[in-house]
Amino acid sequence: MDKPVIKQLDSKIVYQNKWMTVREDKILRPSGAEGIYGVVDKPDCAAILAIDNGLIHLVQQYRYTVQQRCWEIPQGAWESNPDADHAELAKGELREETGMQAQSMVYVGAQFVAYGFLNQTCHVYLASQLSEVGKQRDEEEEDLISQAFLVADFERMIVDGEIKDTVTIAAYGLAKLKGLV
Repeated sequence: MDKPVIKQLDSKIVYQNKWMTVREDKILRPSGAEGIYGVVDKPDCAAILAIDNGLIHLVQQYRYTVQQRCWEIPQGAWESNPDADHAELAKGELREETGMQAQSMVYVGAQFVAYGFLNQTCHVYLASQLSEVGKQRDEEEEDLISQAFLVADFERMIVDGEIKDTVTIAAYGLAKLKGLV
């Protein structure tokens, strides 16, 4: 682990709910200048590339922050169990959002979601050999739609800007560069 170059002088929680904590840290930079840093604390999440027989399973839901429905890969965190094993989290999120179960789950890697202000790590999995077992959605996912797309159509959706979710794009790019998809 790198030695911190910015020293935390103080920290206070400015907002908190069951999904996140927002804190403001008073900091000291190496130059001696003081400042503040806003940090969002969230539990780690899992993102699942559910690909089988040339199809990728995506979900679409209304994203309030951007005021539109968006296609993305299944992903999420368990706020009620923030220390959950990320492999179990990935299996659970896949079932919750798509109703699918994977016979094979390959760990692709870990990525920081938005480390300029957020300390969340996203664990990426490739799920294959899929079978339907039934959805178990959270109440926040009441409008979620699950649909399979040809992988070629999915790639076109990324290039055309129809898919803008950075987690989806980065997860797929990492898996593709590793030769997993």
